[in-house]
Amino acid sequence: MERQIRNICIIAHIDHGKSTLADRLIEQAGIVEHADLLLDSMDLERERGITIKAAAVALDYNINGSLFRINLIDTPGHVDFSYEVSRSLKACEGAVLLVDAAQGVEAQTISNFYLALEEDLEIIPVLNKIDLPVARPDEVRGELETILGIDSADVLEISAKTGEGVKHLIEEVARRVPPPMGNAEKPLRALIFDAQFNDYRGVIVYLRVFDGTIRAGDKIRTLATNRTYEVQEVGIFRPKMEPTQSLSAGEVGYLIAGIKQIRDVRVGDTITYAGADVEPLPGYREPKPMVFCSFYPDIETESERLRRALEKLSLNDAALFWEPEFSEALGLGFRCGFLGLLHMEITQERLERELNVGVVQTAPSVQYQVVRKSGEVETIDAPSKLPDAAEIAEIREPIVEVSIVLPNNLIGSVMRLCDSRRGKLISTQFLSPTRSLLIYRLPLAEIIYDFYDRLKSVTRGLATMDYEFKGFEPSDLVRLDILVHGRRVDPLSVIVHRQQAYHTGKRILQILKKEIPRHLFQVTLQAAVGSRIIARENIRPLAKNVTAKCYGGDVTRKMKLLKRQREGKKRMKQVGRVTMPQSAFLAVLKRGEDK
Repeated sequence: MERQIRNICIIAHIDHGKSTLADRLIEQAGIVEHADLLLDSMDLERERGITIKAAAVALDYNINGSLFRINLIDTPGHVDFSYEVSRSLKACEGAVLLVDAAQGVEAQTISNFYLALEEDLEIIPVLNKIDLPVARPDEVRGELETILGIDSADVLEISAKTGEGVKHLIEEVARRVPPPMGNAEKPLRALIFDAQFNDYRGVIVYLRVFDGTIRAGDKIRTLATNRTYEVQEVGIFRPKMEPTQSLSAGEVGYLIAGIKQIRDVRVGDTITYAGADVEPLPGYREPKPMVFCSFYPDIETESERLRRALEKLSLNDAALFWEPEFSEALGLGFRCGFLGLLHMEITQERLERELNVGVVQTAPSVQYQVVRKSGEVETIDAPSKLPDAAEIAEIREPIVEVSIVLPNNLIGSVMRLCDSRRGKLISTQFLSPTRSLLIYRLPLAEIIYDFYDRLKSVTRGLATMDYEFKGFEPSDLVRLDILVHGRRVDPLSVIVHRQQAYHTGKRILQILKKEIPRHLFQVTLQAAVGSRIIARENIRPLAKNVTAKCYGGDVTRKMKLLKRQREGKKRMKQVGRVTMPQSAFLAVLKRGEDK
């Protein structure tokens, strides 16, 4: 009996039960008796309770006497990993839109729904957690109909925790999702949607075959890099890699072809036969880094090790951008770009845990557009790259449109938070008698630090947010420099709004005063805008009691010793260097609210 193929992904807001549903689908296929976050294999995913990487698995079912193979891709829910979602959608014909029956439609639910709609996927709306006492399925069906225009009759109800309704969902996937288009007799065309590096086998490529068939021994070519390889092994994920004889049109799996160089594989590239001339498949829009910071090795001699680690990570994480840079304070390091602050945190933790590389991380910043007086426009991603103030006609900052779903009684608190971050209210929509959608325009620099944490705090965890980049707008911005013992420390420089410069500078100096250890001479900390010092703190010197051994006697002897001590400290101050511990850099990252 011929097996029919369906390719689907699960999309949802964070914590609506994607990975739990994936576990139940795996159990129903009989791969394991009991699954527990089987596709969230990274330690970080299990610890934080979030999906970071999209994961694939091939599931076989007998549905009403017919054999079906459902290729399932579990996707992340956090806004920082929406690029992973967009890659997964390219490999599918259908999407299960999962909505928590207690929490209802959230910000990322709306965002992911439109991503799937753009790819023309068959969307199956599903209410999860109907077993909860606080579940309100009828209200949430109404929200889906009002906000997304989904017919309430098409909405399924399940409990991923207990397994209730999961079998019916599988039957509906087989019925509603169209089979993959493609011809196994045509020349090979396969899309790379992910990859990982194995120390023993080289690059393992995750691919979706659109046309043709690929087998071990075939000679293949990558269109973007124009390199030729011989296939050593092809297979499917169940969820561990399982070799098969071939992968045909419509199937999702992996291939190993002795690819040694990480840079030879690009996510979104098309694979074909070595001698074939085919049109490349539509790939992905290049992800645009939104947040930038620098990584330096905690031991200066390990910069090469950090470079190799970033190479490995960037293969598996196509949204990670990096390039070498040098700092007088920290030595040779790398300027890195991320989709958001969580993406940055996860990258640092993966470097330290998976690749065993200790890093010092500088304060995050965003990209700015600088218009010079000559009319030339340039983009900068670090405060140190900002030209001299005399050459600047205008500085433009990135603006995002933030969608916040929240209870009606908390609108005032959230509006005060957004106004304090230079936000402009665009619209207010009432989704139901108890919930609203606020849309604000905010500078990206104001939300990348702790805006999400503050939002959760003022709404007691009941609000959710999503944001979309809208372009650059002019603003009154200045570069705030931090001077330690008269020397500018570039990694601590920030670009801020002129009105916030004093408060930001004062706060950074107070943090550094606590974190930098006392020296034998007085250490001066200063915050400056251009040549003007706007804030100052002093770290008192360590005082040694040089007169301790003088028991009585002439006072001139004590005066002589104290004078010698002062002269020694003065010489030391001229030649001394201030030690900046890593904790000082990390403490500045924790922005907190300006009092």
